[in-house]
Amino acid sequence: MFDVRSVVASRMLVSMPYATYGGVLADDADAGGALIQAAIQLADQVGATTIDLRSEFAAAPNAPIVESHATFRRPLPTHVDEVASIFPRKARAAARQAETKFRLDVSFDSGALPIVWRLYSRSMRRLASPNYPLRFFESLRGALGDRFLTQVVRCDGQPVAGLITFLHRRTMMPYFLGLDERRSLYGLSHFVYLKCMAWGVANGYREFDFGRSRRENKGAFDFKRHCGFEPTILQYQRYVAPGARAPDLSPGSAKWAVARRVWRGLPLAITRPLGGWLAKSIPG
Repeated sequence: MFDVRSVVASRMLVSMPYATYGGVLADDADAGGALIQAAIQLADQVGATTIDLRSEFAAAPNAPIVESHATFRRPLPTHVDEVASIFPRKARAAARQAETKFRLDVSFDSGALPIVWRLYSRSMRRLASPNYPLRFFESLRGALGDRFLTQVVRCDGQPVAGLITFLHRRTMMPYFLGLDERRSLYGLSHFVYLKCMAWGVANGYREFDFGRSRRENKGAFDFKRHCGFEPTILQYQRYVAPGARAPDLSPGSAKWAVARRVWRGLPLAITRPLGGWLAKSIPG
């Protein structure tokens, strides 16, 4: 668990912040129960009011399941020329149109991280969410090495999309996408992910984990479904200390509506550093 000392919510213990999965790691229910009790004792000792467990399958018998997120996964084909068949007809046509109409160029280069981060931070401002700082991504790249995949798409020589994908064993997890909203390129997102899958198949990867989406976020949720991925509800769990109230950090919450409208109107020179500071308080 990570100790999150939030300036916009109470102190929390989270497993795992900024990630899709987490929670109890145990071989049997007795061991899992002992871990849960130890976690509750630790939360009491440090003054944390909430424990968030991002469990794929519920493990804490007395903690409610929070069915707020779903994950999307499916196997990859064995040959690159079969990758397009993953997408349904409309999604496949969108990716093909983007490639042919806009003459897009794709590269995989870890040195392009600053380019991808700038695109990502633009997208986060458009979505009215705080971005993570560049140094966070640099730390991940330094720790993961060749398991940290950086992808850039260019149109007429200019970067228009970037994607960071994590690689683990034979699984790919595309996690951070950035698009330049100033360019209207139909099918660009489909193209980015299709080329990511093709790279993975060519390099021996066998599963594509599209990551989690909030069920209330119909844009991202339906995009993944329309790309041929079926949702699996994640059995997240939350323990709240007696007399305390769980923090409401959902970006769709009405309490953040005004802040979201303001955020979209701020210049990147403000949202980029301010987002990096706020991200420490919102465990993603």
